[in-house]
Amino acid sequence: MKILFFGDSITDAQRVRDKVTFPNSALGFGFVMQIAGRLFEKSPVDYEVINRGISGNRIVDLYARAKIDCWNHEPDLISILIGINDIWHEVERQNGVEPDRFERIFRMLIEDTKERLPNTKLLLCEPFVLKGRATEEGWDKFSECTIYAKIVEKLAKEYDLYFLPLQAAFDEAAEKYGGEEFLFDGVHPSTKGATLIACEWMKLFEKIEEDMKK
Repeated sequence: MKILFFGDSITDAQRVRDKVTFPNSALGFGFVMQIAGRLFEKSPVDYEVINRGISGNRIVDLYARAKIDCWNHEPDLISILIGINDIWHEVERQNGVEPDRFERIFRMLIEDTKERLPNTKLLLCEPFVLKGRATEEGWDKFSECTIYAKIVEKLAKEYDLYFLPLQAAFDEAAEKYGGEEFLFDGVHPSTKGATLIACEWMKLFEKIEEDMKK
C-alpha cells in the first residue's frame, strides 16, 4: 500500500528532499516518520510511505502542487493535514485564506483528486492549535482554527472521506501535562505531539485497512 502525506510544516518536519543521498531523512522527524515506523513494524515490504509536506503551505499551495506532489504518485491513501497556516499567514502578513475560500479550494482539491484517482482513499486530519509563544499574542485569530476544523469535518462527511479528530486529544494532553510539552510553540508538535498524532492516526488506519479488504 502506498500512503502519501500532504500538508505543511507539521507534515514536512524538516524532511530532506534528496532521498537518494539521505534516505533515512526523507520522511522528516515528525509524525510521518513515527507512522512509517509503526507500519514497517507490521510489515517492512507491504507499505510505501511518501512525505510531501512543505513548510508554510496553505490550502491554496496544496491545490497548486497537487498534480506533481500527489496525483502523479498514484497513492492508495492520501492523508491531508492543512489549515493552521491559512490563519497564521493572515496574522503575520495579511495573506491568509479566509474560511469560505478555504472551503471552496479544499472542495476543489477533493473533487479533482477523486476524479484523477477514483480508487484512492482520502483521510482528512483536523487542524489544531494551542496557546503558545507563537499563538498567544494573536490568539483571537488563532482560535478561529475551530472554524477551519469544522469545515474539514464537514467536507469529510459530505464526500464520505475518513476524518481524524485531533484538537480534543491535544486539549486533553495540554490540560494534563501542559501544552508546550506537545506543541512547543502552539503550532508545531514536539516529539510527544508527533507521537500523539501518530497514535490517533494509526487507530483510524486500522479501520481503513479493514474497509480496503472488503
